[in-house]
Amino acid sequence: MQLHSSTHSLAAQVRDASSDAPSAERARLRPSPTSWSARTRRRVAGALLVLGLVAVGLTRLQAQTSPDAASTAAAAKGSATAIFAGGCFWCVESDFDKVPGVISTTSGYTGGKTANPSYEEVSSHTTGHAEAVKIVFDPAKVSYRQLVDHFWHTIDPTVRDRQFCDYGTPYRTVIFANSAEQLAQAQASKDAVEKSKPFKEPIVTEIRMASDFYPAEDYHQDYYKKNPLRYKFYRTSCGRDARLSSLWGDLAGK
Repeated sequence: MQLHSSTHSLAAQVRDASSDAPSAERARLRPSPTSWSARTRRRVAGALLVLGLVAVGLTRLQAQTSPDAASTAAAAKGSATAIFAGGCFWCVESDFDKVPGVISTTSGYTGGKTANPSYEEVSSHTTGHAEAVKIVFDPAKVSYRQLVDHFWHTIDPTVRDRQFCDYGTPYRTVIFANSAEQLAQAQASKDAVEKSKPFKEPIVTEIRMASDFYPAEDYHQDYYKKNPLRYKFYRTSCGRDARLSSLWGDLAGK
C-alpha cells in the first residue's frame, strides 16, 4: 500500500529523534552521586525502584495483550484460526474485527520463502510473501464458512497480484487453509460464489494450504485504531470501498 512506506519512514524518524544523547553529553549533564545527600540518594533509589516495578508490569501486560499471546490464549480455549490475504492488511483487520465471534486479528506475512521477513523485504516483492491476517475466532459464534463468505465481499477477487491501488504479489488475494476441512469449505464457498456473483469476471483468488505465518511489525497491528485519520484517508483514496460497492452492491463488506 502506498502509504506504508511513508508511515514506516515517519516511525523511523520518531525513533531516531527519541534516541539517547551521546554518552559523553549524558555524562557531562549527570550530577556526581558523591555530591548527593543521603536523603537525595534514598529518594533516587525509591524512584528507581518504582520505575523498575512499572517497567516489569508493562512488559507483562504487553506480553499478555500481544497478538501472538491473544491467539495462543484463545486457541487454548477451543477457538479456531483462519488466514486470509486480501491486499492491505490494515483493511483486512478492520473488516474482520467487526464480525461477531472474531476474537483477535493479527497482521503478518505468509506464503513466501524467507523466514521472519521484514515489511521492507516483503515490499521489495522478492520474498514471495503476501500481506495476510490471522483471525482467531469462536466456532460457537461464527463458522469458518461464514468467515470465508464474508471474505469474498471485502476483496476484489477478479484481479491477480493487485488489490485496489496496491500492486504486486504482496497484495494478491489468497485463502490459506489450516486443514483439509478448511480447504474443502473454502472451495465450496468459492464454487457457490461463482454461481451467484453479480459480475461477469471470473474469480482468480487462490485457495491453498497455509504455511508459516510471521506477525508484522507492531506499528502495523491495529493500524486503523491507532491512526484513524491516516487509515481513513488511505482506504478512501485507494478506492477500496468504491470498488467493492461496484462489484458486490449491497453485499459489499457483509
